Amino acid sequence: MDMKKRITLELRNRSPAEIVELVVDNSRSADGEVEGLTDALTELEFLSMVNVGLSSLAKLPSLPKLHKLELSDNNLSGSLETLSEKCPNLTYLNLSGNKIKELSNVEALQNLKSLQSLDLFNCEITSLEDYRESVFELLPQVTYLDGFDQEDNEAPDSEADDEDEDGEDGAAPTRDFDEEDDEDEDEDGSEGGEVGLSFQVNRNTQDDDDDDDDDEFGEEEEEDQAGVQGEKRKREVDDEGEDDEDDDEDD
Repeated sequence: MDMKKRITLELRNRSPAEIVELVVDNSRSADGEVEGLTDALTELEFLSMVNVGLSSLAKLPSLPKLHKLELSDNNLSGSLETLSEKCPNLTYLNLSGNKIKELSNVEALQNLKSLQSLDLFNCEITSLEDYRESVFELLPQVTYLDGFDQEDNEAPDSEADDEDEDGEDGAAPTRDFDEEDDEDEDEDGSEGGEVGLSFQVNRNTQDDDDDDDDDEFGEEEEEDQAGVQGEKRKREVDDEGEDDEDDDEDD
């Protein structure tokens, strides 16, 4: 798909002035030139034109609010002076995978005063002796080259930084799932405690009833045993009386 048609699709019937981010990766440019972009993209902050066959930036429109520009895997070797004219507020520029061979090719970037991160990975310039030291010296405003600063500290993740900023800018606070789970467990625990207490009370009551039944049964058993013993004594007395009567008759 050519770049012009891709840009039309990406706009989705919106006004160019409403677009903040635009990605046209893997589309095709005509004759290696930028096409389909206009000065009407006044609010554009992020533009990605990866692998679109660019060999020149001469037709790049004025994009005063553009901060991040992805141009990796193209055929650029020069014409970088256009960037300082059209995109003076760039802070991030990715030129990896292009045909940049000499320090003179990036010298034009000196006028990008806000440039903080530059990526030249997989360009022939990286094979030069003292490549990193030379680029940092040529472009003192650059903090990160190919993702690392002069002390080999890795650049922070820009996407993570954006998420942090979004979280600070009036975003509704999000609840931690672990906290919610803990609260649910607490609620379940309290309900379980109430159920357990009720069960304990009922069990104690039942135990008391069982004890009362055992006492009644024990009393009845004692009464039955007492009655049996009484009957036995009565029989013994009666038997003794009969024996006395028989003795008297014999006499």
